Amino acid sequence: MIDNFSLGLTHALMLYAAWRLLRRPDLDSEIASEDQPRGWGKWGKR
Repeated sequence: MIDNFSLGLTHALMLYAAWRLLRRPDLDSEIASEDQPRGWGKWGKR
C-alpha cells in the first residue's frame, strides 16, 4: 500500500517546481541573449 504522506510529498514537490518554472521572468521573453548565438545552450551546440 502506498503511503499517503510520500504520495502527497512528491506531488507537492512537483507542484512547487512547476510554480517556480512558471514564475521565471525569462519564460515569456522572445529576445535572444546577446552573449550566446542562437542554437547554443549552456553545454554547447544542440
